[in-house]
Amino acid sequence: MRDLVVAGGGPVGLATALYAARAGLDVLVREPRTGPIDKACGEGLMPGAVAALTDLGVVPAGRPIVGIRYLDGSRRVQADFRHGPGRGVSRPVLHQALLTAVAAAGVDVVGPRVERVEPRSDRLLVDGEATRYLIAADGLHSPVRRLVGLDRPAAREDRSRRFGLRRHVRMAPWTDYVEVHWSPGGEAYVTPLADDRIGIAVLTSRRAPFDELLAEFPALARRLAGGDPERVRGAGPLRQRVRGRVRGRVLLVGDAAGYVDALTGEGLALGLAQARAAVAAVTRDQPAAYEWAARRVGWRHTALTLGLLTATRVPAVRGHLVPAARRVPWVFGAAVNQLARPA
Repeated sequence: MRDLVVAGGGPVGLATALYAARAGLDVLVREPRTGPIDKACGEGLMPGAVAALTDLGVVPAGRPIVGIRYLDGSRRVQADFRHGPGRGVSRPVLHQALLTAVAAAGVDVVGPRVERVEPRSDRLLVDGEATRYLIAADGLHSPVRRLVGLDRPAAREDRSRRFGLRRHVRMAPWTDYVEVHWSPGGEAYVTPLADDRIGIAVLTSRRAPFDELLAEFPALARRLAGGDPERVRGAGPLRQRVRGRVRGRVLLVGDAAGYVDALTGEGLALGLAQARAAVAAVTRDQPAAYEWAARRVGWRHTALTLGLLTATRVPAVRGHLVPAARRVPWVFGAAVNQLARPA
């Protein structure tokens, strides 16, 4: 009987497999897609994520990020990271680095995706095959989360749903910061990824083509005019609620474990911390302990993201956010570094 099956072969699923292999567990990753997988994300690794990946022996190519800069027209405020640099890494580059590490650890990644989970007293049957545990890292709209009854669908009248669009642009980066440009209707994130490539991610509750949304940031749109734009990718709705993160011998990590918003950019760092905690619970044969551990590693992210997201839904607050941060830069810097520091 296998010790662990990981559902989902994205970055958090592969990191879960690496933690499991390091703990001496017999682990298999179930992922139907092959090769490096691209998806819409901000692609800026916070220092905590860089530290966790380095600990796993994964050092993907990219560009150093020294901090976060907020911009609102001509006004700006920035905070440098105090716990080492972050890194801008395109999603396929990150995924390939993790795939290489997983292969070196002797972990197999096979299809198809998990379709059936049947609990038994001392094991699970995952598509008919016995395993002690299943960790689901299968994304925002996790099929496993639905299979085991941990999904909590949003109300139909929920008007707070937000979506993300991302495009790479071939041009030299002009900044070593992740820039967050604010408009009345959303945010645009600029992340340096390589010497000749940047990533532009737009978060908004309004569904519209990328170029139409980008026009809400005229200064940024003008700066990008000389670049070579690539394909647009989308994701959402971003907010995903869960009934819990543990159901018997099934544990949820990463986006599958619930998601607030990409506003603070800490999603991967949080997912890596959850992966480490979930594997620790499995190794101790105490899956229920993971529920508390997941809340502990995520409380800073959840509190700051929910607070900022709730506040900026008020137009007056959104319009005064950057000026307020400029008046008390130490508060802005403290918030950035609470999110940036290793878990």
